[in-house]
Amino acid sequence: MSTKKYIGAHVSVVGGVQNAPLAAAEIGAKAFALFTGYSSRWNSPAITEDIAQAFKDNCEANGFLPAQILPHDNFLINLGSPDSKKLAMSRKSFLDEMRRCEALGLTMLNFHPGSHLNEIDEDASLDLIAESINITLDKTSGVTAVLESTAGQGTNLGWKFEHLARIIDGVEDKSRIGVCVDTCHSHSAGYDLRSEEGYKKTWQQFDDIIGAKYLKALHLNDNKRDLGSRIDRHELIGKGSLGEEFFIRLVNDPRFDNMPLILETPDPENWAKEISWLYSMIK
Repeated sequence: MSTKKYIGAHVSVVGGVQNAPLAAAEIGAKAFALFTGYSSRWNSPAITEDIAQAFKDNCEANGFLPAQILPHDNFLINLGSPDSKKLAMSRKSFLDEMRRCEALGLTMLNFHPGSHLNEIDEDASLDLIAESINITLDKTSGVTAVLESTAGQGTNLGWKFEHLARIIDGVEDKSRIGVCVDTCHSHSAGYDLRSEEGYKKTWQQFDDIIGAKYLKALHLNDNKRDLGSRIDRHELIGKGSLGEEFFIRLVNDPRFDNMPLILETPDPENWAKEISWLYSMIK
């Protein structure tokens, strides 16, 4: 098994966040994602010192370093919201998410950039997202804000690499901003990751437009829909429009060494099998 590839899944936190490393170890994961609080509420209980210590102890006991862990913020947050009240709530909640990561000793927070809701233009919303990130980074330390590439469904931003580049351009502390490419999302957004030629071209575009140094993680999901559908529907590895060959190419690509490669495929019961298969494909 390659130690360079950190493959895992977005695991449950039933019973408390301290159980996430145990759930990850059970499925043979070398990385994991988690919600540090509620996934669909503005507020979550604070992380107590006891919980934080138990989380760190369980990570250490199972060989998980912060660089292999990719927490995700709650789904209500919209850092590019044109509604001043919702924007304020989003910024408060995002700061809380960052502070939860700090308490757990984590170094990244993954999030969907935001949506313009057809009420302001794309650039104005992208600039609001950058401003939101700056406000949050000023009040925290040690945690990198990791933008997730989206499928571009509805009014969601972040489906074009240019969107992500514009946000990064507006972030003052470039050492604390990064990108997580979701394979399903970017394929749905129109980046042809399936063909060998398209795969090479996509990562070259990423480097040219954003910069390879900003890539911090990947979400490994096959796609229930087709290239350019702009619809976000995850599929099991090898069962969608990306196909097995794409994932074999990806796990053998040294560009993705030493970063979390996180499954969010639809069937948690299948994760151990998918992780095992991905590792078995490494040449």
